[in-house]
Amino acid sequence: MTASHVADSDPSSSETRKFLVLLIGSIGVVYGDIGTSPLYAFREALRPFAANGIQDEHVIGLISLMVWTLTIIVTFKYVLFLLRADNDGEGGTLSLLALLMKKTGSYMPVLFFAGLIGSALFIGDAMITPALSVMSALEGMKLITPAFSDYVLPLSAAIMICLFMVQSKGTAAVMKFFGPITVVWFLAMAWGGLIHIGDDWTILQALNPLNALWFITHAGWAGLIVLGAVFLTVTGAEALYADLGHFGRKPISVAWFILVFPALALNYLGQGALVLADPTKISNPFYLLYPDWALLPMVILATMATIIASQAVITGAFSLARQAVHLGFLPRLAIKFTSETNTGQIYVPAVNMVLCIGVLVLIFSFGDSESLATAYGISVTGAMVVTSLMSFQFLRAVWGYKAITAAILLAPLFAIEVVFLAANLLKVHDGGWVPVMLALVIMLTMWTWTKGSKHLKEKTARNDIPLETFINSIESSIERETASAPVTVPGTAIFLTSVPDRTPAVLLHNLKHNHVLHEQNVILTIWTQDKPYVPQADRVEMTRLSKRFIRLDITFGYMDEPNVAKALTVCKKKGFKFEIMQTSFYLGRRNLIETPNTGLPRWQEKLYIILADFGIDPSAYFKLPPNRVVELGEQVAI
Repeated sequence: MTASHVADSDPSSSETRKFLVLLIGSIGVVYGDIGTSPLYAFREALRPFAANGIQDEHVIGLISLMVWTLTIIVTFKYVLFLLRADNDGEGGTLSLLALLMKKTGSYMPVLFFAGLIGSALFIGDAMITPALSVMSALEGMKLITPAFSDYVLPLSAAIMICLFMVQSKGTAAVMKFFGPITVVWFLAMAWGGLIHIGDDWTILQALNPLNALWFITHAGWAGLIVLGAVFLTVTGAEALYADLGHFGRKPISVAWFILVFPALALNYLGQGALVLADPTKISNPFYLLYPDWALLPMVILATMATIIASQAVITGAFSLARQAVHLGFLPRLAIKFTSETNTGQIYVPAVNMVLCIGVLVLIFSFGDSESLATAYGISVTGAMVVTSLMSFQFLRAVWGYKAITAAILLAPLFAIEVVFLAANLLKVHDGGWVPVMLALVIMLTMWTWTKGSKHLKEKTARNDIPLETFINSIESSIERETASAPVTVPGTAIFLTSVPDRTPAVLLHNLKHNHVLHEQNVILTIWTQDKPYVPQADRVEMTRLSKRFIRLDITFGYMDEPNVAKALTVCKKKGFKFEIMQTSFYLGRRNLIETPNTGLPRWQEKLYIILADFGIDPSAYFKLPPNRVVELGEQVAI
């Protein structure tokens, strides 16, 4: 046997290759967003001091604040703590919410609304990040020649349109390039910073956290405003947590410590040294790190990096939308899986369309990255504050910490994030209202759907007939051959219902209008557990209710594809014999009608009806055979 064959058969070698693939992939996807912050963060943070002259203390204090913000927020909170706060390997605000609701065993309104706010802010971030990042990268062309100035806006819009158009094709092939390109990007950033640190060695004083504290305490009102821009250094940290399930904790952590964090720190230190040596370079300190011959390649590389960063948050928004649908926060949306091996690679057309429209509106409304940067930060800091609040409950409910211990551990971190949030809220009148409004609209949408679905379920349950009573009655009438007994026809009928102990309305309508009953009748309920995946062996539970009736429970995790047709194949192994071409799936279609003063405010009734119409047909969502579905409609007053 040759040495190459020995290496290929070595399990440790295979595991190493797999780890390296995940490591490089995580650099591209997980850190694509945070890796573009040096394009604009330091420039925007120094801008308030430019009018009165930039002092060395300001530069050193700002760089110190940026480096230590990365250390405390990203390293300590996300990499060392939250990556361990997973829900069966999955991360993100909704995964944390699902985990807490599972552990506490109760419905907590505070946790529920915290989860909604956090996810809404993340989706708002997914709109602002692509617009800001791509415009910042393309604005580097102005340094090559001012003639490019008029093309930044249309080029930004064109790149975004192309990016959203290719989402339906899947990112599996493109993702292979993301990691290597982003690795080159981080290496280039490290090189740019490294060659300029020597411009003024006093910048190394920024590594002392006391300089960050001095800046906060001495910069005054302007310093508070600047804190909003400083927080731009950690944009993408929430995406880091949300992508946990795609790559795993170890690859994400190793990537941060061996490449991402050192590259970011070196670049910020280099920008600081450059401005200390020549304050006129404040106009664009990132691109001015590089020699003239490297300027055009860096603009191209930066543009590619920002597209990757945009892809990262778009993919995160898709994943969050899928979790929200499965947890009942949004109506059923069409979800396409674009990879046979990676369930994290999905495409959600409705979310894609909303994001595309939102990004284009932001690009043309604000016009340049400087204006849009003022609108940024609120969504990021808000989402982080929400995550810290939920982390308090996590420490208590999951890790068993006492309340006082959890509070002591999280208080310093929470205080820092609240200060940053307050600083960003000062920008509300300058465009900061945009992410606030985006988050408010998204949160109201999810709250309305959750509240409306609960209200509708309670209302329809008042007229429901207990399933056991119905089965006893119908079986008795058939055995006694009464005049009211339905005609028995061959085949299997499957009736979908969300309340398994009540008779499905569609079954009653079928009997009322068609006067027939199949030989086999299945009462099917589909459940979504508050964990990401359910093993195939635990997918199906079958209970014989009578000679003609079976209860079937199919359970999916909130990250599983809800494919009922595939799950039914498991039933044959459990003794449930049926032929798919002799099986009919009965679905009830509700036509919702507004009813004043019946539980929901008028505006929520209207919004709920719109959302219900926006949802995908259940037969498509649950992957039912299209030629075996029967729909019976009814009008329901909401």
